[in-house]
Amino acid sequence: MGKPVPEITAAIMSDKGEILGPNKIGKLVLKPGWDSMMRKIWHRPEKYKSYFEHGWYVTGDLAYRDNDGYFWFVGRADDVIKTSGERVGPFEVESALISHPSVVEAGVIGKPDPMRGEIIKAFVVLKKEMKATEALKEELSQHVKKHLAGHAYPKEIEFIDKLPKTRSGKIMRRILKAKELGLPIGDTSTLEEY
Repeated sequence: MGKPVPEITAAIMSDKGEILGPNKIGKLVLKPGWDSMMRKIWHRPEKYKSYFEHGWYVTGDLAYRDNDGYFWFVGRADDVIKTSGERVGPFEVESALISHPSVVEAGVIGKPDPMRGEIIKAFVVLKKEMKATEALKEELSQHVKKHLAGHAYPKEIEFIDKLPKTRSGKIMRRILKAKELGLPIGDTSTLEEY
């Protein structure tokens, strides 16, 4: 993400509304008042107010600020997985999976789990010449463990032919989650052929 442009004040906020120090993951928030800031939502003042907490505009992203003042994206707040008390961004797990030579692409979701809150489930598209085996699932899990923290590896892996994506190429994790949990898929107007 980098540093904020001039006239924008950014911070990382906890769920309790506290501004966090360096290297703590939280909500990316912006201090209101910059020139191009949206001032209202037509005929929906309550909706507009819902975007603010403790006097800050909440972007919907989770991030952290490093010791040099650079902001780093972790994931969309509604995509972030809480497993065993830790927050894990799906993007970092997907990136680790994609770095394996057998993987073309991957989509990751949080799946409800009574012990951990959520577990990480990965949907993986393999290269054409690769065979989907239990041994490969274990190899992929170990590969992610080697690249990320010990709690951030997928506990479940499912091999699929294609990931649901928007027309602009973004993975539609909500569709993966809805299918996994047997829930309605909802609006698919931006879904590329799937």
